[in-house]
Amino acid sequence: MARLPRFILPGYPQHVIQRGNNRATILHDEDDYWVLWTTLRDAAQKFRCSVHAYVLMPNHFHLLLTPEQAGGIGKLMQYTGRYYVQHANQRYGRTGTLWDGRYRATLLDPDDFLLPVSHYIERNPVRAGLVQEPAAYDWSSHGANALGIDDELVEPHAVYLALGATPQERCAAYAEASRAPADPAFLQRVRDATNKAWVLGDDVFCREVEGKLNRRTRPQPRGGDRRSDAFRRSQTERRASAGNGA
Repeated sequence: MARLPRFILPGYPQHVIQRGNNRATILHDEDDYWVLWTTLRDAAQKFRCSVHAYVLMPNHFHLLLTPEQAGGIGKLMQYTGRYYVQHANQRYGRTGTLWDGRYRATLLDPDDFLLPVSHYIERNPVRAGLVQEPAAYDWSSHGANALGIDDELVEPHAVYLALGATPQERCAAYAEASRAPADPAFLQRVRDATNKAWVLGDDVFCREVEGKLNRRTRPQPRGGDRRSDAFRRSQTERRASAGNGA
């Protein structure tokens, strides 16, 4: 099956995930985590991408970031992937690929999804059973977003800044929201959109993106969309043809 082209729009945030090959461990100890974190920080600065949330897991990592230019995310991921593979191959005496194919990504509506996806990312270690709460995990943006800890990799989005007038108010509001239990349907929606390269947003937002990129942003409903004008017109024409004996 041909690979779907990614949605690339400067100024629009994207959720990105890169997994280790066959879900194998890519981060073995603190030195590895520091190398990957530092590489991501440098790449974000170099290729003008603002990272709003992240988590580094033993066998994969997530990013929530906004590119300033069309090729920013692709260049960041290529730079990070190559540099970290060189580090891992040299340190562990290995060869060959480290990553499970190309990275997965979904463009999303920041008004409705930026903060929920940020919480989704930062709660990954909790869902994996590594810690009891996001604050207990060192390698994520939760410390910056919820606790106000300095993190050179994190740059707040305007939606985050709107949470309060001061850093303390923003952190408190963010931390409170992060305690809400995750909706399984929402988790699945994020996973599906990211893995299948569909846009994460409501109808209005998806139509906006479709207008900018001239391509579908969501999977086509099976059997035709019976609510669409095109479907209704086709049905009307079919009935008219049948009535005329065509």
